[in-house]
Amino acid sequence: MGDFAKEINSTFPNNKIKALLNIIYTANWITGFQNEFFKGFGISPQQYNILRILRGSGEPLKVQTIKNRMLERSPNATRLMDKLCTKDLIERLPSLDDRRVVKIAITQKGIDLLKSIPNDLNKDLIKNLSEEEAGQLSSLLDKMR
Repeated sequence: MGDFAKEINSTFPNNKIKALLNIIYTANWITGFQNEFFKGFGISPQQYNILRILRGSGEPLKVQTIKNRMLERSPNATRLMDKLCTKDLIERLPSLDDRRVVKIAITQKGIDLLKSIPNDLNKDLIKNLSEEEAGQLSSLLDKMR
C-alpha cells in the first residue's frame, strides 16, 4: 500500500492537512487513471458520465438537467456535448413548442459504445478496500462535504 507522505516526500503540520492534501492527490491519481482508460474508447471521463446519464434517464434531457447530474460539474458541458454530437454518440432534439429548449438524447451508437466499456472499469482503483472500509470512506467524505 502507498504512503502518501513518502510518495510526495513531505511532512504535514497535522492530520487534517495531510488528509486534505491526500484527497487532492488521490483525486488527481483517479483522474489520470480514468483519462488513460477512456482514451482507448475515444472519449473523456466527463463524456462517459454524460452518456451514462442519458442512458440511465431513458428519455432525452435538457442540457441543464445533464449538467446538474454530472459528477464533475463542468462549465464546458456544452462543448463536451458538441464533441459527442460530432461523434454521433448523442443528438440534439429541438422542441417543437419552444425553440429555446433543446433536449439531448443518446444514440444507438452511444449505447453501443457504453456496452463495449467494462462495467468494472474502476475495480482496480478500489481493490485494496474492503466493503466495510469503502463504506467508512464514503461516510467520511460525505461528512467532510
